[in-house]
Amino acid sequence: MAKQVVWSELAIENVQQIFNYWDNRNKSNEYSLKLNKHIEEAVSIISEHPTIGKLSGIRNIRFGILNVYLIVYEEYENEILIITIWDNRQDPKKLKNNLK
Repeated sequence: MAKQVVWSELAIENVQQIFNYWDNRNKSNEYSLKLNKHIEEAVSIISEHPTIGKLSGIRNIRFGILNVYLIVYEEYENEILIITIWDNRQDPKKLKNNLK
């Protein structure tokens, strides 16, 4: 049975920033809509199979990979908390700071 998915404020903020970047770069939201669909599909798979992501070594935090993005999440008994969506092309030190 799939677990309920809860999005952190940081995750919502990061996804919006990613979409805004692509909308401005492409002068269209077409790519953002496709990317959103892929994120939704990946999160759905994670909710059904929470251990699919690679353990990070920090608490129960796992990484799901979606192209150049990481879906950073933590599994709880009845839910999955999406901590952030991370663009792998950024400085990894920033990600570490978000996970503390």
